[in-house]
Amino acid sequence: MSKISFIAAAGLVLISAASATAASSRNIEERQYKQADRIEDGRRAGSITWREGMKLRAEQRRIKKVERAFESDGRLDRQERRILSNMQDRASANIRNERRDSWRRVWWAPRVGR
Repeated sequence: MSKISFIAAAGLVLISAASATAASSRNIEERQYKQADRIEDGRRAGSITWREGMKLRAEQRRIKKVERAFESDGRLDRQERRILSNMQDRASANIRNERRDSWRRVWWAPRVGR
């Protein structure tokens, strides 16, 4: 009986660890989507110029590339999640700074690019 309960407990630990990793990965992806939306909102409003948008989207691609490299072994450990979180924190600050700086798209100029 104790073997069965040990196997069941080990199974529960593995399942909970896998779901925690999946949840942290989803949080990272959700944050990426929200940051992409903030960039596009700034582009639509004119508070982020075309060049700033290109720079911010390139930063998002770099974060995604690092995330894929970290997940190549099938999981994200605590240090990798911390690195990604710090990268996303810097990206968020960059988006906020670009939206608040004095560079604006001229109101009569068409919106160019993505």
